[in-house]
Amino acid sequence: MDAHHGDGVFYDFESHPGLIFADMHQQHIYPGTGDAHEIGVGAAAGVKLNLPMRAGSNDADFDRAWGRVVEHLRAHKPEFIILQCGADSIAGDPLTHMQYSPASYTKAALDLAAIAREFAGGRLLALGGGGYNLSNIAAGWNNVVHALVEA
Repeated sequence: MDAHHGDGVFYDFESHPGLIFADMHQQHIYPGTGDAHEIGVGAAAGVKLNLPMRAGSNDADFDRAWGRVVEHLRAHKPEFIILQCGADSIAGDPLTHMQYSPASYTKAALDLAAIAREFAGGRLLALGGGGYNLSNIAAGWNNVVHALVEA
């Protein structure tokens, strides 16, 4: 959910069919990667999902795109989930232009916990990432942790 594309992960594993990848990020900001046509190469074609979001995307936009992430993960039946939880997509971040609320983080955490239970024996690791507004970091992570505890 970080506003920036995870290019280091994507390109290092672009041809690896064993790593399922789904990334929602603000388009046209650093590092400028993660176009929608980048779906993996070779045996990994179709295992990768990049969803560049327009600047100003809000919770309704998140919900529409997030459904594609959920479908993608369910189709590939992950054995372990890593959630990269950058808080720089929350409205008010000084470096990005996304307008998500912490409620989108709750939704993502709940959905990923359900997918982890269904396919991965509950294995889910949530990691921090970007975020340059301390209140947003606190709110985003509070929602993620609360959702994972409740899930």
